[in-house]
Parts: sequence; structure tokens; C-alpha cells
Amino acid sequence: MSTVHSPGPSVQLRVPTDEDAVAWHRAFDDPEVMEFFGGTSAELSLYEEWTARQRRYDAGLGFCLWTVLDEDGEVLGFTGAQPWPQTAYGPVGEIEIGWRLGRAAWGRGYATAAARLTLERVRAAGVDRVVATIDARNERSIAVARRLGMQRAESFTTPHPGQEVCCFRLGLEA
Repeated sequence: MSTVHSPGPSVQLRVPTDEDAVAWHRAFDDPEVMEFFGGTSAELSLYEEWTARQRRYDAGLGFCLWTVLDEDGEVLGFTGAQPWPQTAYGPVGEIEIGWRLGRAAWGRGYATAAARLTLERVRAAGVDRVVATIDARNERSIAVARRLGMQRAESFTTPHPGQEVCCFRLGLEA
């Protein structure tokens, strides 16, 4: 488990456990958290499969969507990186960085602190650039991407009617 202490709040990242599927489900069972992800919470089984897939990514790639813990060890959500999962649109073949936290953790610097730690980890794993695909209306996530130094590159229309995502890019040269 890695910890970052500055700037911002102290956070820890760990490879998701079976129990984290329940914690993610609980943290994301909120229409505001899911506003840009279909608006409704997913079934617990989706989070069980998702956390299992992240364990496989970590074992094979050295990175994944890690569980974010605060200084007291409470699960806040996730941040990390994974291969872009879509084939119909978007930055196919790229490594995507992403974050999602429960609403109680919003506005406190956790997403940016955890994403900075993620960038350190993926750089150490040999990744030379990352992308972030963010719903064009999601101003909070766009602000995190900008704080990370990411630059807006292009936009994509998703298969969901009326949804446009912005693709931000960042080189990770040592």
C-alpha cells in the first residue's frame, strides 16, 4: 500500500479486495455520484466483477483502479489506471486514468492527491502517457485533470444519446 502526504490530504491506495466491492457499491449508491455514469447505481455483482478485474490488472500490468483510503483507513472510492475498455469510441489502445469518490469525500482534495499518487505508480510501471476521458459536463473531474497538468486533446460522442466526453492527455516522461 502506498501513501502520499503532500500536497493535500493523506491518502492510501490498495489493490481492491472482495470487501471493497461492497464499499464501492455503498459509496457510489448516490444519484449525484453517478450523474455522469448513467445516473443510477450498479448492482453489487458489477462491483464484484470490477474489483476482481482490477486485481488481475494489478498482477499483470502493475497498475489498476485502486481503492482510495483516507487517513483513518475509510474507503472513499477508487482512482487508478487501466487499459481503455471501449472499442467503439474513444482513445482505443491507451491507458486511462480515472477516479470516482463517494460524495462525502468531494471537495477535500482526495481525488487530486490520489490521482497524483496514481501517476507516480503508472510512471514506475513504465507507462509513458495516460488519458482521462471525462463527461464534458463534469466540471469537478475536469478540474482534477487540469490540476494534474493534463491537456484537453479531443472529444468523443459516446453511444449514450447526448453524451460527449473530453479526452485529456498527459505525458509521463521521467
